[in-house]
Amino acid sequence: MRRGHTDESQRTSPIRSSLPKHRTALILQGKSQSTLDLYSRPLRRIAAFFDCCPDRLTPDDLKSYFADLVKTHSWSTVKTDRNGLQFFWKHILGREWNFIEIVKPPIVRSLPDVLTQTEVATLIRGTHKYRYKIFLFTVYSMGLRLGEALNLTIHDIDVHLRHCKGGKDRFVPLPRRTLVALRHYWKTHRNPKLIFPDGRTDEERHYAKTVMDRRGIQKMVQQRVQESRFNKKVSTHTLRHSFATHMLESGLNLRVIQDHLGHMCPKTTALYTRLTEVTQQDASQTINALIDNLSLTPSKTGRCSYTVRRPDTARVPGVSNGP
Repeated sequence: MRRGHTDESQRTSPIRSSLPKHRTALILQGKSQSTLDLYSRPLRRIAAFFDCCPDRLTPDDLKSYFADLVKTHSWSTVKTDRNGLQFFWKHILGREWNFIEIVKPPIVRSLPDVLTQTEVATLIRGTHKYRYKIFLFTVYSMGLRLGEALNLTIHDIDVHLRHCKGGKDRFVPLPRRTLVALRHYWKTHRNPKLIFPDGRTDEERHYAKTVMDRRGIQKMVQQRVQESRFNKKVSTHTLRHSFATHMLESGLNLRVIQDHLGHMCPKTTALYTRLTEVTQQDASQTINALIDNLSLTPSKTGRCSYTVRRPDTARVPGVSNGP
């Protein structure tokens, strides 16, 4: 078997006979189109790496593959490849997956960057193409994921989001200003179904059956970030993070935000409490108020008496030294 650099452009013929079965199994498992693409990619990549079908690989072969992969790809890609190969092993080859310990990506809990409301306005206002401007405004004003915004239809204008992450539907509030913007933009192409159809002209967008290209949107956002000189890691999803953070800063309950964003786990929503300066400031003010009102005057025993005073009875902020 030939070992080489993990380049997807290399020959992938050894895996072609297995890909249709793999795709069918993913569909029967109810996986989304994005998952189909993600799980198929590692099969092509590892087939190109060894020039053979993955069913002939040993644990040592996989160790060699992943050792090379971690040098050239992110841990997110490494995890995706591991999950994709595991699915192939279990559902296509009918074998037990005994290679879990081969690669264990580190647990990284990094906080995403968020934009201030001023930065959000700068990003959207400076977007040149009208359709992109309305799209970014919609993503932010409703806290949507990229795919959720793209898949909006004229029937979802209430707004009923269908087939969201996890295959679940949900309703989200539609701001009046967003409704006006969406109606105004839709009138430019009047597609019978889609709000954000693909196409270069209004006529092409009117007859389009597919939505705008994801990569085009992401490329446009990166261009705007460079133009705006944001010293932050920003993507389309950053608008969703920013929206949630701004809602929390405005005093909205975490439980309401969780429902609005479609998070299944409350811990996911609680992340935003670590992103908002207002929350940190409120915590600081509360702690300082508590400590400032802590009376440390000497007691009859000569020891300090730790008594919490009411704010209006505390004489001075600070601590008495005593005799």
